Amino acid sequence: MSNQNSDNTEDFREQFLEDYYAECEEHLVLVRRHVLAIEAQIGAGSIDVGLLDELFRSFHTIKGISGMVGFTEVEQLAHSIESMLRSLRQAELTFNVELLDGLLAGVALMERVLGARQTGQSIPSIDATIRQLHALSTSAPPQSGMAAPLHVGSRPTTSVRRWTVTFTPTTGLSERGINVNSVRDRLKDMGEILKATPLVKGQGEISFQFVVESIVNLVAIEDWQELGVVVLPADEGATDVVRPALPASPSNLVRVDLARLDELMRMIGEMVTSRARLEEQIKHAKRSLPSSEWRSLRETTQVMSRQLRDLREGVMRVRMVQIGEVFERMQFVVRDLARESGKRIILNVSGRETEIDKFLVERMMDPLLHLVRNAVSHGLERPDERVAQGKPAEGRLTLRATTIGESVVIEIADDGRGIDIETVLDRAAERQLLEADAEIDNARLLDLICQPGLSTRLEADRESGRGVGMDVVKKTVETLSGTLSLTTERNQGTTFRIDLPLTLAIAEALIVSAGGETYAVPQTVVREVLEVEPSSVRALERNEIISYRDGVLPLLRLSRVFNLSGPAALPDRPFHVFVTGAGSSAVGIAVDRVLGHREIVVRGIGDQLVQVPGIAGATDLGDERVVLILDVPALRKTTLQKSTGGRPAAGATP
Repeated sequence: MSNQNSDNTEDFREQFLEDYYAECEEHLVLVRRHVLAIEAQIGAGSIDVGLLDELFRSFHTIKGISGMVGFTEVEQLAHSIESMLRSLRQAELTFNVELLDGLLAGVALMERVLGARQTGQSIPSIDATIRQLHALSTSAPPQSGMAAPLHVGSRPTTSVRRWTVTFTPTTGLSERGINVNSVRDRLKDMGEILKATPLVKGQGEISFQFVVESIVNLVAIEDWQELGVVVLPADEGATDVVRPALPASPSNLVRVDLARLDELMRMIGEMVTSRARLEEQIKHAKRSLPSSEWRSLRETTQVMSRQLRDLREGVMRVRMVQIGEVFERMQFVVRDLARESGKRIILNVSGRETEIDKFLVERMMDPLLHLVRNAVSHGLERPDERVAQGKPAEGRLTLRATTIGESVVIEIADDGRGIDIETVLDRAAERQLLEADAEIDNARLLDLICQPGLSTRLEADRESGRGVGMDVVKKTVETLSGTLSLTTERNQGTTFRIDLPLTLAIAEALIVSAGGETYAVPQTVVREVLEVEPSSVRALERNEIISYRDGVLPLLRLSRVFNLSGPAALPDRPFHVFVTGAGSSAVGIAVDRVLGHREIVVRGIGDQLVQVPGIAGATDLGDERVVLILDVPALRKTTLQKSTGGRPAAGATP
């Protein structure tokens, strides 16, 4: 029994910590948003007191819940920032640039401490930042024009008393939505929580003890006993703990673990497969059913298909978060980099409300950060350089996001110097990646700068590092079934564009046949489909090409890549080619024919023994046969390597 209690306690502790980290992140998102709003008001003569109130409440909450879980470093940082904000609210200080920098330093360190705690890494020292915050809180004199004093709370101090409240959570209560958060919220409505302490009792049982200041006589509240909460005057301490039956506070927000949403998407995927099988069976039943019955059955399945699509879109909406949260983090990064580099930068953000899958947000955070750092370091010039070129002293960096069909498009653009193509060519020639006198377009340029270790700078800097990262950016985007493209012009600027699918679990796909086999091609990577006459194909060395948009398009025959010996299209009949990539990186993948368009369930291949280059996963079209999903970026890379004399990828045959 003791082992079972220990396991239950450990499970609850893990669940509580997950809630703790999630709540801290929610408050830090609000903090970043409010700080950006306040920064725009500095120097205007007054600061919106409402924003200060929101900041104060966020850090007050972080301090309280950090004390509950015993995270002293986060609690101390929150307390120091809270003290500074209290002085600002009471007009003892004026919010200036120095205070803003101190606040941002405290927030940044708090995020690092939380990240280290969550990943089990060593905790960074907070001493220097605590001293900085204390010095700022005690040194800056008030100025006229600041908002009128705003004191914490509105209760007269003469009637305030302190109370001790003890709460013991259980797994059963947690499943009903009754937890320490709902207890804390109820107490906050009655007064101010001064201290919250976790208590570990016999057999690993956890309780939480609150010290509350309130003008309300908490002991006299009649429903405490019914609710099962122990309340005593603070000087009497706590007695035996009674397990509560406290009803959860009404709320229109529910925190859902992403893993549960993944499970929902898996079940919807199973339903999509079942629907496809049903459609196949209905096709076969057409000959044996009266036409009226068959039409009725067909109409019913079509209604079910629409309902299933609505269900999938509903679950996807639950998974979606606004990309504005990511863009707000980038604003702080740009601010710090501009200050350290001496550059003056105006950041424009559009499409904050664009929604993207939470999974994609987490995977794309580091690549987006790298592209922003690159724009500041390599792209934007210093003020004197810009003025000498006839540009405004302030460089412009733009973050844009929008939804196009089933894709999310993210752009990072600057109006700086553009990529130095000559330097890239020289570095590429030194590494024997390209001939010294070769001409390249934007697509080929992107391939070169995404080569591991290729750098256009002789010295490393903090802003962008030393030529590492672009390869990771491209690989991450392609792993997420997206595409990365580039546009650059000398002294005009550079734009990186990222196209990502809305979801990875269920995708729109083209169904193609080659060498007697059937494959699925994610629609997001297909630019267009061509019908090609065999007589238009030309041989160039060991490759095949066709004329395409005033240029040539290298061909990759899918039947040759996978050594397919099954029946192919007749040699004198047209075949289909789907185009992927852009510019010099465009490739035409030749198949016997395109069979149609389907919604597919994407299933990865986890066993390394059966993984094949050029195959991203598998799906079931409803006829109980496994259909392989093509890894189009890998196939395109194979073709480009062959056409430039590089080594073909494993599995490719000339």
